[in-house]
Amino acid sequence: MKDNYTNIQEFAEGQLLLINKPYQWTSFDVVGKLRNAFKPLKLKVGHAGTLDPLATGLLIICTGKMTKQIDTFQAEEKEYTGTMVLGATTPSYDMETGVDQTFDLSNISVEGMRAALTQFTGTIQQYPPAHSAIKIDGERLYEKARRGEEVERRAREVTIAEFELTRIELPEVDFRVVCSKGTYIRSLVHDFGAALGNGAYLSRLRRTRSGNFKIEDAREVMEMVNIVRDLKNQESVA
Repeated sequence: MKDNYTNIQEFAEGQLLLINKPYQWTSFDVVGKLRNAFKPLKLKVGHAGTLDPLATGLLIICTGKMTKQIDTFQAEEKEYTGTMVLGATTPSYDMETGVDQTFDLSNISVEGMRAALTQFTGTIQQYPPAHSAIKIDGERLYEKARRGEEVERRAREVTIAEFELTRIELPEVDFRVVCSKGTYIRSLVHDFGAALGNGAYLSRLRRTRSGNFKIEDAREVMEMVNIVRDLKNQESVA
């Protein structure tokens, strides 16, 4: 259920905003757009859990005193839906970069795909993509990767509570994942393709839930910006 706001001061006191992040926007783009909407108030605004630019869906934004709880919201379980493409890989594990290797799909079966899912449920070790925002020696991995440098990636422990295939129309496969904080869905897709003796990359991703918060209750960015603008206008008239 979406909240109704009555005055701009509510945001300074602290609000949790559920936003539907648009395609090709960074999470910081959303934060910046909202922070700019609150001017001239010097209001703290932050997000609880980054989404890649090519992903869409639920982004939790905190304002004012609510920013103190960002770490708590970030730690909550996440749910995603998406589409992978089998038979090819990309260096970024998604569509940010072009295909670098192709595979024959003739040996891929539905039974084999469903059997492979069992390797990716529970607590697993996962390597982040080379094209990721993780910092090594003060520099983000994607900056090194874009220069063609070899990057050292350290495995991390993540938990996959649910991983199911919801549509199989090769080369495309739709899926749903419920996972812990820090899970890279791009890596999950890449590793799933490798487990099949094949390749896979992520072509679509949408975050549908974070903790108890759902995408159905999220507002569009400009809808939220217009709410803030209208509240400011009401106060200036008053």
